[in-house]
Amino acid sequence: MDFDLNYLWAQWPALFDGMLMTLRVSLLAIGASLVIGVLGGAARALKVPVLSQLVVGYVELIRNTPILVQLFFIFYGLPAVGMELSLFWSGVLCMSLWAGAYQVENIRGGLATVEHGLREASEALSLKPSQYFRLVALPIAFRTSLPSVLNTAISLLKNSSYLQAIGLAELTFVAVDRIATDFRAIEMFSAICVMYLTLVAILSLLTGRLSAHLQRPFQQ
Repeated sequence: MDFDLNYLWAQWPALFDGMLMTLRVSLLAIGASLVIGVLGGAARALKVPVLSQLVVGYVELIRNTPILVQLFFIFYGLPAVGMELSLFWSGVLCMSLWAGAYQVENIRGGLATVEHGLREASEALSLKPSQYFRLVALPIAFRTSLPSVLNTAISLLKNSSYLQAIGLAELTFVAVDRIATDFRAIEMFSAICVMYLTLVAILSLLTGRLSAHLQRPFQQ
């Protein structure tokens, strides 16, 4: 079968819509997972009673179960207890919880690198614990853990392709749907490979610039 560029051009609007859906889900989930990571990482680093143990249980549950099982539980299981979510929000919730578990460990690791002397210095300056965490510990931890945070964000973007299993019209779903009707697998999979690579490259570039900006004050 010959590679048909004209066919790809005709399918570009559908692929573009699928890419936009992938971006919408991924960006929302990346933001939500960072919030989960900061809160959960702080609870673990500060060893908050009960909450720290709950965070450990959440992290272990997510990291040791398949993402498809988590997705099916959210989309098919939650309605059974009266919590019905749309395709879109089921996808966002699943991706947020999955990435959030890894971001908890990323942020916790970053917080562990903060020197204890900075805590003593903040107490000497009469900073409240919340001010120390927000103004001193968290910026340092985020700068240190940025590479691992980026890796998790990239994994989230790629793993959003799992959402085609529940019928969300993201990029992979569009490609598989077209293959089922037109049997042009080479064209469609080639196209989405290039599109995923482009999205990952853009995300890496933006994060690289952010990392360079954060490192600038520490460079001689």
